[in-house]
Parts: sequence; C-alpha cells; structure tokens
Amino acid sequence: MKNFLMKRDEPINRSKYDVDGIPPLREAVPLGLQHIFAMFLSNIAVPIIVAKVVGISGRDLTVLVQSAMVMAGVATLIQCYPIWRVGSKLPVVMGSSFGFLPTNISIASGYGISGLLGATFVGGLFCAGLGFFITPLRRFFPKVVTGTVVLTIGLSLLPTGITAMAGGSGSPTFGSGKNWLVSLFVMFLVLLLNQFGKGMAKTSSILIAIIIGYIATLFLNMVEFGAINQASWFSLPQPFYFPLVFKWGAIAPMLIMFVVTAVETVGDVTAITMGGSDREPTDKELSGAILANGITSSLAAMFNSLANTSFSQNVGMISFTKMMSRYIVAVGSVFLIAAGLIPKFGAMLSTLPQAVIGGASIIIFSQITLTGISILTSEPLTDRSKVIVGLSLVFGLGLTQVPGAMVALPSFLATLFGESAIVIACLAALSLNVILPKEQTSPQK
Repeated sequence: MKNFLMKRDEPINRSKYDVDGIPPLREAVPLGLQHIFAMFLSNIAVPIIVAKVVGISGRDLTVLVQSAMVMAGVATLIQCYPIWRVGSKLPVVMGSSFGFLPTNISIASGYGISGLLGATFVGGLFCAGLGFFITPLRRFFPKVVTGTVVLTIGLSLLPTGITAMAGGSGSPTFGSGKNWLVSLFVMFLVLLLNQFGKGMAKTSSILIAIIIGYIATLFLNMVEFGAINQASWFSLPQPFYFPLVFKWGAIAPMLIMFVVTAVETVGDVTAITMGGSDREPTDKELSGAILANGITSSLAAMFNSLANTSFSQNVGMISFTKMMSRYIVAVGSVFLIAAGLIPKFGAMLSTLPQAVIGGASIIIFSQITLTGISILTSEPLTDRSKVIVGLSLVFGLGLTQVPGAMVALPSFLATLFGESAIVIACLAALSLNVILPKEQTSPQK
C-alpha cells in the first residue's frame, strides 16, 4: 500500500504546464475544453438575461449570444498572448460576467441595449486607463485587500454552484432528485479521477467527468436538442449591429463597475499566480490584465457584446489542476471563437444540462474560496487586518441577503450595491485599508 501511494503521489513533470509551456495538442485540446465548459453557459447566460429584460428576441438575440462567444474568445486570446502591453501573458479566461448583470439590467431597462453598449464602450476605455497606473495604485492592493476580494468571489459563487447542481435557475425540474443524482455523480467522478487517476485521466478529470455526466443525462432524457436544429452553420459577427448611444446616466454606474472589476481582476490574477505557481503577480502582469479587461470590453461593445472580465470559475480550475500553461487556455479560446462563428457548435455546447456543469463547478468554486484564505493567511493576521476582512465580508455578503436595507439609495446604487457582494466587499476593503492606521506593533500570532 505504501508503495502504491508513493507512486500515485509522484510529482508529474510540469515544465510543459508552466506559463510558457506548450503541451502537445492531444493534451492541450481536452485541457482547454475544460476551461470552456466551465464558463460557457455563464458567458451566454448574461446576454440572454439582459435580452429578456429589454424584450430582445429572434435574430437580435442570436447576434448578442454569438458576439458574446466570439468576443470572449478574442479577449481570452489577447490575455494569453498580449498585443503590445494589452494582456497579462497569463492563462486568464475572459467572458461576460454575472458581476456586471445587475448594472447591465438597470442600464438596459432605462436606456436600451444601445445605451448599455455605449456605456460599456466608455467604461472599457476608462478601465484601460486604470491599467496604465497600476504601479502607483498597487499599494492600495495589499494581500489583506486582494485576499478579501478573492475570498468574497469564492463565497459569492457558492450559491451559483448549488443552483446549477439543483438544475439551474428557472428550470422546471429545479431541485429534483435526478438533477442532484447527476451533479453529485459528476462531482465525485472529478474527485475520484483527480485523486487516483494518472496522466490525462488526472489532468483532464473535469472534462472527462463532464462528458460522462453528459452521456448519463442522455439516457435520463435530460437533454434538449432543439437549439441545434434551429442554429445555422456559419455566421460572421457584424460590428455596430446595435448602434452605440452615449448617455451620462448610463455611463456613470458603468464607470463604478469598471473600478470594481479592475479590483476583481487584480484578485483573479493574484489567485492564478498564487494558486498555480505560489507567487505574487508582477506589475506588468496586473497592468496587462486590466488593460486587456478594458480594451476588449470596448471592442466587445463595438461588436454587440457586453463587458468582458476575468472568469473566476477558471481561476479555481487552475488552482485545482495546477495547469498554468497559457497555451492550453489559448487553445480553448479557439473553440470558443468557433462556437460563435459556427452556431451549431455553440448550440451543441449549450445543451449541457446545468446539473452536469454544477457538479464540476462546485469543486472549482471551493478552490477559489480556499485560495482567498491562503492569500489572507500567507501573512500573520493582525488586529487591523482582521477588522478589514471581517467588516468587508459582513457588509459584502450581509447586504446582498437583505436588499431592502438599501431602499433609501438611488435605484442604480441600490441595484449596484444590493446585488453584488464583490462590489461592496471590494470598496469596503479598499476604504478600510486606507482609513485604518497602520499598526506599529509586531503582529499577533
């Protein structure tokens, strides 16, 4: 038994999985697809939800969904292989984030989809500007702030994972035994492969579990194929299909969101480098990540897509698999672009039941939470840092559970702060870190 355990725990030669490593395609393709499956449904869900609020359907809805896939793939590719200073040169997966959803809905309800895209264009340029000043701004992002942000991201995603395991929000079979059976089966299969598998069975544990889970749902009649039959074979994105409209009332809340998402990006990039290679990100990596976040969001608005930001689901996957190769994520981004250019391919991916995705995602989300804890505990917690972390979590997670507490605020602020734990926790941690005096005594152990 001892010899068996020693063999199972022998370290894999991971040089090809380092940031600049290039594993063979037979490995890169399934590993890249893991990243796409982890974020695919969330990426297309955001424009679909916004479209329902605005009353968009038919061809217009198809354009929004197609653009979301193509632009997420382009943004991810730029993060992996930068253009000039735009891009982190890290395996950062980009897409339409749920973090923007409350603000997107609020703006779209008042100013329409064109007003939302116009605000996204301006907000993206503003975010890119922040990227140029990350070196002087970085002193505002010590570990107590970035760790709190990453921890909040992980904790706020846990309900999303549980919702997916139960079948997905709005599902007529939500909470059914069949959904839980599938999601728990996928979850345990991931754990089994990761702990006892070897080679590709171990490194591709999430993808293998998703495929087997998908096959199981076919036998359980849980898959709808109507979307594949209705989708076309090929379609190019059309720039400015929706004209950009610029309204200050729409731009102002979007600027606030881009400040928050810049902080979130700092947290995600920190979680990637800490979780994947146990180091802090460099100024160049942070600057490139935020620049890409902004520039690709403005580009996305021109091509009828909503704001792009780093996907925390994939951060957790890197922490879980320890696969830091940007080549792997870049290969995945090619499939994401293909899903947008070949609608039938995208429609096929969209048939994945939420329960299957939830079973894999809940493990990923737990890893994000643990990465946040690791960042916070990498230094001794002082009385000051305990106050920052504690109050940030109290208000970030607490206020989202009591939305009526924000009723006295203007509607767009109530929506922004009342529905996003990450927004509140980010602002609270940043503010407290600036306000509270630095401790002069040695930290408590």
